[in-house]
Amino acid sequence: MTEPKSFRHQDYEFQCSAKALDNGKFAPVLIVSKQVWPSRPRTIAVPGDPCLTEDIAIHAAYDQGVEWVLNHG
Repeated sequence: MTEPKSFRHQDYEFQCSAKALDNGKFAPVLIVSKQVWPSRPRTIAVPGDPCLTEDIAIHAAYDQGVEWVLNHG
């Protein structure tokens, strides 16, 4: 798994990374934490096909985080 990249969106922090798969592609990994109490980190599923590069996977994780905040945050 790659080193996670941190992003802030509204009152949330996203830890986005990419997990290497056997076929040479990458799966996005997203952990969302609220910046106010109670701050419980949650791993959010990122739907879709595996990504060709780590950067694309991280971008997909970020996009899913923004969508999650809009729908559930």
